[in-house]
Amino acid sequence: MDYVIALKRAYEPEAADDGFRVYIDRLWPRGLSHESFHYDMWDKDIAPSAELREWFHADPAGRWDEFEKRYEAELHAGRALDALKALIGLKRKVTLLYSSHDMQHNNAVVVREALVG
Repeated sequence: MDYVIALKRAYEPEAADDGFRVYIDRLWPRGLSHESFHYDMWDKDIAPSAELREWFHADPAGRWDEFEKRYEAELHAGRALDALKALIGLKRKVTLLYSSHDMQHNNAVVVREALVG
């Protein structure tokens, strides 16, 4: 692998070693202004569908395994994953930004797995 895919909460400060920053949620991160949140690309198309996101947020701990399966199916059914793969191939480091408070159970975890798996 000639590139690195990192994960980072949107609320964490930008760092020099973040590389190319891709925000991968459909909704703007609550409480952040457009001036204070730096990203190089906002990829709404790679975010989970509104229906899947709402279903998952009703019980994140209990629905994580099923969310992973459903979201991965959404990713492979669309074109956004292939487009992101092509972009990542042009960069040395990409940081996937997400707004969830849960650092282990969020869409960025699934996207990274789909990209490297």
